[in-house]
Amino acid sequence: MAIAQDVAGFQSQALTGGRSLRQIVWARLRRDRLAMVCLIILIAYYTMAIFGPFVLALIGLDPYKLDPAAISDLGGQPKLPWGGISAQHILGVEWGTGRDIFAQLTYGLRISLVIATSATAITVAIGTVVGIIAGYTGGWTDALIGRFMDLILAFPFLLIVLALSAVLTQRLTDLGVPDGNPSRITYLILVLSVFGWPYLARIVRGQVISLREREFVEAAVAMGAGKRRILFTEILPNLWAPILVYATLTLPAYIGFEAALSFLGVGVLPPETTFGAMLANSVTYFVVVPTYLFIPGTVLVILVVSFNLLGDALRDALDPKAVR
Repeated sequence: MAIAQDVAGFQSQALTGGRSLRQIVWARLRRDRLAMVCLIILIAYYTMAIFGPFVLALIGLDPYKLDPAAISDLGGQPKLPWGGISAQHILGVEWGTGRDIFAQLTYGLRISLVIATSATAITVAIGTVVGIIAGYTGGWTDALIGRFMDLILAFPFLLIVLALSAVLTQRLTDLGVPDGNPSRITYLILVLSVFGWPYLARIVRGQVISLREREFVEAAVAMGAGKRRILFTEILPNLWAPILVYATLTLPAYIGFEAALSFLGVGVLPPETTFGAMLANSVTYFVVVPTYLFIPGTVLVILVVSFNLLGDALRDALDPKAVR
């Protein structure tokens, strides 16, 4: 029995020997079929967001183009059933305007992913830097940063965003950001980042507190390495696993936040649209045409769930103690 266990251990070492952590994690992810399905779905979403507008231009679909022929003259109701679904409009048309739903989804997906991805990148950058500095420095610096994070987390996020929307959007316009949707998109990115980075900073701080006592950090200090080299060359490479997992879980949360804010009116202005704006517009006609709610809602749910499932699978792949 002991010999068989030793042989199994040698075989396991042979399979993983000579491979980097990235290769080991990718091998574990490839064995998870659900994670691969989610990864393919997310690649399709990003591909659609990047190249979708060009494809729509080639086939002649414009999210801003009104189609009076697709709606009736009385009330603007789509002439065809199920919200005007046809070969020309595969997901139907908008009530009252005749705008194509598929084209609006494509452009709305691009805006939502731009906001969520940009806010996640800023959140990760700020949270990582602040967490590393607080965890390694300690003392009054750590205490001051900790109280500042507590102050940010104490603010009621939703109320602050709704109350300061008009004021800060106008302030961004005064600072040179183009008026209208550019300033609103910039406002959403900044507000999500400002209220999101303390969560990651706390995680990174806890990891750094344990890493700063490790032998390789003490060796770097003994060799006279500067603090910047210790923080960003010695410690930071050992933090990419929790940071990556946090990013994959934060991005779908920001997509949901953006949809909720757009639903409440703190989003892009018409004729631009996002998932939240489409869901808000669907409330009026939901009883008559339920597809207005189900189509953008289903697309949003699939996007958020795919990110969450991929984040869970990535966390399991990065955890050497996880049971598989």
